[in-house]
Amino acid sequence: MATPTLDDLLFDAEAAHGHLCAGQILGVRMAMLALARLGIGDPRGQQSPDRKRLVTFVEIDRCATDAIAVVTGCRVGKRALKLRDWGKMAATFIDLQAALGDDRYKGLRVVAREDSRERAAELYPELEKHAQQMKAYRDLPDDALFDQQWVSVALPRSEFPGYKGQRLACAHCGEGVSYDRFIEQAGERLCLACANPASRYYQPL
Repeated sequence: MATPTLDDLLFDAEAAHGHLCAGQILGVRMAMLALARLGIGDPRGQQSPDRKRLVTFVEIDRCATDAIAVVTGCRVGKRALKLRDWGKMAATFIDLQAALGDDRYKGLRVVAREDSRERAAELYPELEKHAQQMKAYRDLPDDALFDQQWVSVALPRSEFPGYKGQRLACAHCGEGVSYDRFIEQAGERLCLACANPASRYYQPL
């Protein structure tokens, strides 16, 4: 099966996200760059040998994240897409075949350059801001859009796609907890919300 082109992937990203924007283009380009550097063809197909080779950490909850999911085939529900919302247009693409030992794996972290918007304005001054970015993010070479860094990422087996793990009931609230997401306190196994109530995103009324 032929490797999808930029236009192919932008079409798929637009269909999945509902519209095409500058962030979508950046996300598609980031993922394409990472796949090429990692030597991964098209990881999306059911018959692809690379289908379960990739885990991706994204650092922003914006349009680019949806585009990255489309290109890589990584999904939250497959435990292959992991959000660390640091508000950065960045993502780290981890190759599960590149083990470094001690549950660490080699990955490529790709970050959108801060000066890419300025480059877009310089290149296409006749266009309005959004159109400048749309065109520049399609046309500029990778090195003008992104910074890249090889990194080591800790990824224990419990974070792998397909990992089952034990399921238990929290000793306080009784709710089921999967994937080892519990903490032992005073001999009890507690869900994260009961172990540290101040940290949970909700508070009972």
